[in-house]
Amino acid sequence: MRMHGSQTRASGDPYFAHPIEVAGILTDYRLDTATIVTGLLHDVIEDTDVTREEVSRLFGEEVAELVEGVTKLSRLEFTADYKRQAENLRKFILAISRDVRVLLVKLADRLHNMRTLHFIGSAAKRERIARETLEIYAPLARSIGCHRICIELEEMAFSHLNPVARNAIVRRLDALRAGQGEAVALVSREISAKLEEEGLPARVFGREKHPYSIWRKLQRKSIGFSQLSDIYAFRVIVDSEADCYRALGVIHRAWPCVPERFKDFISLPKRNNYRSLHTTVVGPRGMRIEMQIRTEVMDRVAEEGVAAHWRYKDESYGFDPEAATADGGRDPLVNLRQLVQVLEHGGDSEELVEHAKLEMFLDQVFVFTPKGRLISLPRGAMPLDFAYAVHTDVGDTCVGVKINGELRALRTELQNGDVVEVVRGGKTQVPADWRSLAVTGRARSAIRRHIRQTEKEEFLRLGRASLEQTFERAGKGLADVSLKGVFERFGVASEAELWDAIGRGRIAPVQVLEAVFPSLKPTERAAASARRRIESGRTARFYVRGGGLAPGAALRFSACCKPVPGDRIVGIVDPAEEGAVAVHAIDCPELAKFEDREALWRDLHWTPEAERDTISRARLKATIRDAPGVLGQVCTIIGEAGGNIVGLHMDHRHSTFFDADFDIEVKDVRHLTHIAAALRACPSVETVERARG
Repeated sequence: MRMHGSQTRASGDPYFAHPIEVAGILTDYRLDTATIVTGLLHDVIEDTDVTREEVSRLFGEEVAELVEGVTKLSRLEFTADYKRQAENLRKFILAISRDVRVLLVKLADRLHNMRTLHFIGSAAKRERIARETLEIYAPLARSIGCHRICIELEEMAFSHLNPVARNAIVRRLDALRAGQGEAVALVSREISAKLEEEGLPARVFGREKHPYSIWRKLQRKSIGFSQLSDIYAFRVIVDSEADCYRALGVIHRAWPCVPERFKDFISLPKRNNYRSLHTTVVGPRGMRIEMQIRTEVMDRVAEEGVAAHWRYKDESYGFDPEAATADGGRDPLVNLRQLVQVLEHGGDSEELVEHAKLEMFLDQVFVFTPKGRLISLPRGAMPLDFAYAVHTDVGDTCVGVKINGELRALRTELQNGDVVEVVRGGKTQVPADWRSLAVTGRARSAIRRHIRQTEKEEFLRLGRASLEQTFERAGKGLADVSLKGVFERFGVASEAELWDAIGRGRIAPVQVLEAVFPSLKPTERAAASARRRIESGRTARFYVRGGGLAPGAALRFSACCKPVPGDRIVGIVDPAEEGAVAVHAIDCPELAKFEDREALWRDLHWTPEAERDTISRARLKATIRDAPGVLGQVCTIIGEAGGNIVGLHMDHRHSTFFDADFDIEVKDVRHLTHIAAALRACPSVETVERARG
């Protein structure tokens, strides 16, 4: 209080109220003294004249190290500049991996800041803080199991970033609650009664899905609100692990279970140490009910994550890793270590940020090595993800895979319980199309590292050949001149860098020719320039690249499927036009015509420029309830989601409904999915689908 003095926050409150609130949050989680003291002091080095030495002298070296760690994290700003964002993310992950208490204090700090975010006057600043919270801090909270903090951060960030969608979902929940609230209470009592009849005392209560979780599911599953079956779930809390399985048996005997909806996270805990039994049954009154069965300890770990493992040991109070892994539990800090492994692969700034975020947003599937080792992977993982999870060398030398003893394609999605054996080759060889065969950050960063090296060698050869041909066209010989004199002009340090820049299209070969021979005659320059334009047309593939493309191949996007960046794509060589390749989305119906002509197929992928710098046109087909003002409401939703409507066609097919086709300019397929989910959250919109052609 003395050091913060007269400082105030945006709300007008004295500044010292903030560290007191942060310490209060940490106290609610029953953390150790050093962590709570750090919560009180976390801003003094950054915002006052206090030095690290003073903190160490007054409160001890342990507290000083923690306060310094939180101070370093507070100075990191996750801006839109990928280079700064990547470097800050790198420092952030390394700092929290050394001592998880630094992250817990930072999460408490961010939680209170989000609770008071509405006091900040700048809308742009509020949006930046909310987006940073949603993309960085909430996933980190989830990765160490702090579900309660994660949910609150997500909900507050969602309310600032997309208030229209959130309010629409809240209205639907309010209406549902009014109609089913009493039924939820009756079902809870009926489940309790069934368990008590079997001598199993239990605490049973209903849980409502949070708006942001509903929003994510609307995006991920491409379904409407009315199709969600797990808005209400019931939590059954029993005394012991054995009682969990007994309760499951009672429930399955009483009501029929829904096939393929049972998950045992007790025998196979999630990576953040979450443990519970999940099942879905057709319960009382024909309601489809999702149930979570767990003990009190499991419930606390599910809500508090790593913070639930603070206890007394060896006359001190702190994090106890042995308690975290007792009774079959998993190390809750394993996710942070995997993030550190992603950092070790390096790569450019944009890729690092992408892969780190991928690692933080994972659900999971469990598979086994032939020797019985358990490997945890994200939902949707494929064999290359498994190979790189075992070891980088295994991934680099993978040439095939056996799943449950049978040879399968590398595009096969792994399922729970699969036994996976990697077939390895003699040398490291990573094809360019492997990027579409992996979903984990670790695998994709390793693959891209190899592809970058291969591409660099290709660009070096291409750049040198292009420059030699340009010199030859002008009647000059590249081997007869020194290029060192033009390095400074083009901002390169060596011939290799110059050739690489030419190969990538950043420097035109004729510019180098003119720099070396400034007195070149106009006719000679014109001849070299004409040659350069032809070469540029052959080699500059700004949006799509891929293996097996012939030099000079002309790429065109197919009208039948209109792929946009982010779609998985494939090329079909046009037999009627030499060198022409049509780019199709992988699910395009037209591809069926070429199933028996494998020689025409080419593996393609989008370039970073296409996924970052372009605008594409896509079509959404919506069925909408006919009412005054509803079309304007739908157009507003599309605009607020960042879409630009460039075409609209309406067709009345019923007195109460109409169909509308919206042609929308979008950044990529993820942006299109985001817009579609926003429309599905609108009560007036019945269905939304992407239209092709």
